[in-house]
Amino acid sequence: MKSTLAAGLSASRSYAVDRERTIDFMGEAARVYATPMMVRDIEMTCRELLLEHLEPGEDSVGTRVEVDHLAATLLGQTVTIEAKIVEVKGRAVTFEISGTDGIDTICRGRHGRFVVDVKQTEQRLAAKKQKAGL
Repeated sequence: MKSTLAAGLSASRSYAVDRERTIDFMGEAARVYATPMMVRDIEMTCRELLLEHLEPGEDSVGTRVEVDHLAATLLGQTVTIEAKIVEVKGRAVTFEISGTDGIDTICRGRHGRFVVDVKQTEQRLAAKKQKAGL
């Protein structure tokens, strides 16, 4: 991790709500931004912010998501996810997040990520794969 990784850093990313990001189980008239896709977009926003402050060979993995999905976002709208680092404790990083679709605040919450060494993670996963017989 670089010395620039600190509480107070923030970033925002915008995402177009396309068909892949919507639910389909309530029919076309109710095709809205799916909560699992919102969580994915939150994770990607936080990860991209972290990557700017990590060393080569480092990345991060999600460890916790606490989010309230507050409003429906229609197919075709754009959402903006805001992420702010509120705590860096060793390799654990905590973010406060919020999102808007230009009309409503659509989400609010916290997300935790852990900075990892990619090669060490690959080795650990290979050992687990062997134990699992996969």
